[in-house]
Amino acid sequence: MTSKNAPTSHSLLKRELGVFGATMMGLGAMMGTGVFVSIGVAAGVSGPSVVLAIVVAALVAVCNALSSAQLAAAHAVSGGTYEYGYKYLSPSLGFSAGWMFLWAKSASAATAALGFGGYFIHVFGLKQFSVMALGVLVSVAVTVLVLSGMKRSNFANIAVVSATLFALGLFVVFALPAVYTSGRENLFPILPEGEGSMGGFLQACGLMFVAYTGYGRIATMGEEVKNPRRVIPAAIIAVMILSAVLYLAVGIAAIGAYGAMPLGEATLKDAAPLETVLQSIGHPAIARIVGLGAMTAMLGVLLNLVLGLSRVALAMGRRGDLPSIFSGLNKAKTTPVAAVIGVGAAITALSLVGNVKLTWSFSAFTVLIYYAITNLAALRLPKQDRLYPPLFAWCGLFSCVFLAFWVDTKVWIAGLLTIVIGLVWHFIFQRMHSTNS
Repeated sequence: MTSKNAPTSHSLLKRELGVFGATMMGLGAMMGTGVFVSIGVAAGVSGPSVVLAIVVAALVAVCNALSSAQLAAAHAVSGGTYEYGYKYLSPSLGFSAGWMFLWAKSASAATAALGFGGYFIHVFGLKQFSVMALGVLVSVAVTVLVLSGMKRSNFANIAVVSATLFALGLFVVFALPAVYTSGRENLFPILPEGEGSMGGFLQACGLMFVAYTGYGRIATMGEEVKNPRRVIPAAIIAVMILSAVLYLAVGIAAIGAYGAMPLGEATLKDAAPLETVLQSIGHPAIARIVGLGAMTAMLGVLLNLVLGLSRVALAMGRRGDLPSIFSGLNKAKTTPVAAVIGVGAAITALSLVGNVKLTWSFSAFTVLIYYAITNLAALRLPKQDRLYPPLFAWCGLFSCVFLAFWVDTKVWIAGLLTIVIGLVWHFIFQRMHSTNS
């Protein structure tokens, strides 16, 4: 399907990202809230079986990643599944994908902002500061950075990811000895045991799945990637392998050294679980370094989410699903200014929620629905555009729909209402648009 509002060559963003830059963008989106916060949230609902949930979530994410990679390679424009839904499915499903992406990742960005505030307060001992106030301030600062252009944002992202990987390496090196000396029992039972344990395990799988979905940032910025058919799949696969290894290492170290349920409680209380683990096993200096790494990681997440969300808002503005002001670029054609400002304002407002489990759970439901549409679109790819067997897309589709409804009941009900509200808005807005034209 070709839209009369599809982007023309004069409105396209410049292609500036190669394999390394795209991989670092994906890692910047994944090595943040997912590893520094969500492992603790998931541990609180599933216990030690969260280690297995990390693996299961990675397998589900791989199926989705392969669908995203081949879709982005075949249709490399800003917007991700929003554009794929329009092209290969229907306007309603395309709009739903974009709508759910905006909600899901805005909530994730708010969680990252709150996580930054939590680690900031812990590292510097500034308990008189408000986590929410710090979240608002950092959201505004990152929005201003993205407005400065893609190239500067890319350089900043590489610096952030490098600091994050260093901090995570330190955490694993100093926490693992505590696992071997006194905490091995904390890692069992790995398999869910007892009444209701399977439900908690499946909920943890859904929560951890969100932690892997940063690779989608590569697809949503496909318009800015050089040689997308080669670069996008290579970058996505690299990001998935690296993140799975890191998540598993950090999960084993944190749970083994501190215990799954205490880790969950620390996450909900202070939003700084890894720093708490190191403090508890007698490494306060290393805890501070890891806390600083966590802060840079949250900045990386915010940077990448503002970039990704603004590109989806850009695509929706081009097509008329959002006001046309969101389709405008700056004179250098490097930044969708109105889209960035709108997204930054939304993230700043959501930072006032203040509950990391609630925002992360809502992200889980909405992003699982988003990737269900991704897999459905991948199944409609022409044979000549397929890079991988359809089995991966079928597995991804089933897994996403199944896991979506294992989050808290009130969360998926709110998610379904969000979809309905969006579709009603889409219907009314399109009718008004067609009447006026």
